[in-house]
Amino acid sequence: MANRYDQALRYAGPLLAVVAVAAVVGFGLALPGYLPWSHPVALLGASGIAHAWAFDLLAFVLPGALAVALALRLLQRSGRGAPWSLRVGGQLLLLAGLAFAGMGLLPLDPANLESRATQLHASAWLLWVVALVAAASLLGVGAWHPPGARGWARAALAVALLAALGAFALDALLSAAVAQRLVFALWWAWLALLACRPGPHALLPAG
Repeated sequence: MANRYDQALRYAGPLLAVVAVAAVVGFGLALPGYLPWSHPVALLGASGIAHAWAFDLLAFVLPGALAVALALRLLQRSGRGAPWSLRVGGQLLLLAGLAFAGMGLLPLDPANLESRATQLHASAWLLWVVALVAAASLLGVGAWHPPGARGWARAALAVALLAALGAFALDALLSAAVAQRLVFALWWAWLALLACRPGPHALLPAG
């Protein structure tokens, strides 16, 4: 049963990443007046937008659910003998997945950027970014020493650095909409990688 579950995740990761990217491109092309270099991704799933629920499902909710599943797998396999950074990193990955799904379940209100709905969406975004950077950092640190896991650790640390730069610094060079797209693409790609490469937790005792 565990092997079937792992195999399902291995296929779901890359598939959902491709679907999310296709949703951003496809729904963006279908929305009149939408400019990808100036309008945020979340506008495609905002209240009052045609088929917003479908976009939110494909771009936010399903990838968030995948992140939760990957985090639970990591936590289950790491066990008490795993480094604390690996265990806490897994918990933060779980939080990041819930927050990312929350962005789809709490769509913004394009007619009122000060509304409670928009504030909740923005809070979910901030929680996701902070949890993502912290999770990737701790997973990278925790995976640095186990044999054969150095490449996996480097990838996690690179995700942490790039996500932090993209979310908090890159908009000084690029538009905020483009910077956001790059961070989203990084997240989807990392989930695909985690789905295909379980990481060092598979090598640790489950005690």
